[in-house]
Amino acid sequence: MVGKKSGKALLRDEGLERTDNNMDLSSWPVIPAINQKNYYSDYLKRDDQYLAFRLQNEENRNRMAKNAKDRDRALAMAKTNDLGIPEADTEMDGDANMEDAEEAATEALGSKVVVIHVGSQNLRIGLSSDALPKTLPMVIARKSTTSESEDHEEPCPKRLKLDDGSEMEPEKKFGPEFSSQYTTMAADLKTHMRQNKRRTLPNSKEMVINYNRRTVPETISEHNDPMRVEWTEIPDQAPEYIVGQPALRIPDESKPRYKLFWPMKYGWCNEEDYDNKRLLFLDISIILEDAIKTQLGLTSKKDWPQYSCVFVIPDLFEKSYVTQILDMLMREFSFARVCFIQESLAATFGAGFTSACVVDIGAQKTSICCVEEGMCIENSRVNLKYGGADMTELFVKMMLYDHFPYEEINLWRRYDFLLAEELKKNICTMNEASVSVQVFDFHLRVAGQDTRKYTFKAYDEVHLAPMGVFHPTLFDNSNKLNGRRKLITRSVDIYDSQPNDPTSAAQSEILTMLAPPSSSSQVNGDSQAGTVDVQATPSRSQQLNALSRVQDAEATPRSSVAGSPVPEGTPQAGGAATPAPAGPSQSTSQPREPTVEERDDILPSYPLDKAILTSIIHAARSDERKMRDFLGGIMVVGGGSLVSNFHLFLEERLQLLQPGFAKEIMIGTPPRDLDPQVVVWKGASVFGKLSGTNDSWISQLEYDRLGHRLLAYKCMWAY
Repeated sequence: MVGKKSGKALLRDEGLERTDNNMDLSSWPVIPAINQKNYYSDYLKRDDQYLAFRLQNEENRNRMAKNAKDRDRALAMAKTNDLGIPEADTEMDGDANMEDAEEAATEALGSKVVVIHVGSQNLRIGLSSDALPKTLPMVIARKSTTSESEDHEEPCPKRLKLDDGSEMEPEKKFGPEFSSQYTTMAADLKTHMRQNKRRTLPNSKEMVINYNRRTVPETISEHNDPMRVEWTEIPDQAPEYIVGQPALRIPDESKPRYKLFWPMKYGWCNEEDYDNKRLLFLDISIILEDAIKTQLGLTSKKDWPQYSCVFVIPDLFEKSYVTQILDMLMREFSFARVCFIQESLAATFGAGFTSACVVDIGAQKTSICCVEEGMCIENSRVNLKYGGADMTELFVKMMLYDHFPYEEINLWRRYDFLLAEELKKNICTMNEASVSVQVFDFHLRVAGQDTRKYTFKAYDEVHLAPMGVFHPTLFDNSNKLNGRRKLITRSVDIYDSQPNDPTSAAQSEILTMLAPPSSSSQVNGDSQAGTVDVQATPSRSQQLNALSRVQDAEATPRSSVAGSPVPEGTPQAGGAATPAPAGPSQSTSQPREPTVEERDDILPSYPLDKAILTSIIHAARSDERKMRDFLGGIMVVGGGSLVSNFHLFLEERLQLLQPGFAKEIMIGTPPRDLDPQVVVWKGASVFGKLSGTNDSWISQLEYDRLGHRLLAYKCMWAY
């Protein structure tokens, strides 16, 4: 019986059997699958795989080798001296003693570090070994056809006029809203003074107005004026630009005309007054270069590669500004190393505090941030766009309202600007005991004219003007957003093209309270698509309940990243968990609603006391112990805080807002009688001398290889 043939035998009989020549089906190598139970990779898991860490270790090894060689030389020289060889002969080969090397190292500590703090109105610069910095105006005067006072049709502060162009009465020059707010604040102050048993005269305002109406200036000839001003003389070959204090002393009627440019404004780059980004940063570099040459004595740029630089940046910085400054310091100034430090952290270094709530009141911006154990708490950062310059303008408005004898004052004119700043520093106070009808005088000095001496009376203006930080609606905020994003675009992530500038929960809450309805919501007639219906001025109950809101937010899962898809089944704004069928109008995706941080039509102008509490609440994160620590460690710095009795008044305001923590609230001042204006610079200079900061230095080699990407590894905070 014939057995059954297999399938392979049948194929062989039919000639269809497959024959193999042992050749691979493809020339591509076959990679076996990874054993998921046992595999390991050390990619970017060791510190020596980072360039910055390798360079740091190499520098440490070189330093140790040099110290060992110096020690061996010193021992060898000591032995030769024991043998009777004169010491002069031992120094013939140029070797230094170990003591000399140590002295040189001590001398080099801080003397080769330039510390720069750029502000909207002033620049503070110096070596890290200096006790105090050099301060000069952050301004540059360039040749122009007109001066800045001639460029602006309206004076500063703005005055209303009648239809025929004639002047209005002083009480009506600034509109009914300002008049109402000013009158209300004056009445509240009088009530508060009576409650504190302070004597007030019922006709104080009338006394001030009647005196100011009839006073006339006294003319003093120039040769009889002992305090006459030395104006900047323009030579026949007029320079293209003039920098610093001489720029403020250029006569407004100079020939040729010069126009003042302030590269920084409200803590941002001044995009309004410039036509291109290159000229803006060129002016910043010119001002810094002139300051280094004239104030620090480093006249030759060939010596600059021997120096390092510590640069102070805001707490809520813009990445485009930081990268541009880093490139300037590395490429144009050729510093050997550069590092950055945040303002609030530098303030704690300068004051010697480990934890504090830092309130920095500058000329045009106010920043608030809680610092704990040498780190800025990210969600507590607040940046407000008002400062000492706004107090000055408000003080001038209040004086004009009460018939100030110098009615033509215009802060666009240089001599009027300097005069107003001087009056604010000498007269303004927040001490209620000093609020009375007083006679003051000032001298008006104009180039080419005789000095005029004015006398005037003031009453509550000296107290109400600094109170503007608690009533920011009194400030003129109409032009503060002009030119925003005209030259410098917002920094975006290279992967998802979303804005990546640092944000803060405290700042977001303030912006949400102040945010007007977005333009897209107004067009669609629907404001619930991404905006929050809020009132412009939050009530006190809202502020006091902020701590409970933070506690509720911790129990709520965080929303998805902007631009990322919502997980399936997530309830939408309309309440439906399942997606609606796509209709004809939904065929194209709608643009994403911008968040409050991404909107450039919101000006962060918020009462100072409420902003401080908002910052502390977000820093404490429902921890009552931290809340008490920060409320008891508030440190006020900056030139705007130099108003007499400002700290006690702020403490009283905070106690009214938080009566439950009234005993813990304490406003501190910088120790050792340090000027509040230089505390930030002083802290940066201390930071530059610390040996532990070597991991935040960016060297030329690192920058040449990696560029500004190094900031993500080098900064001491989450960049």
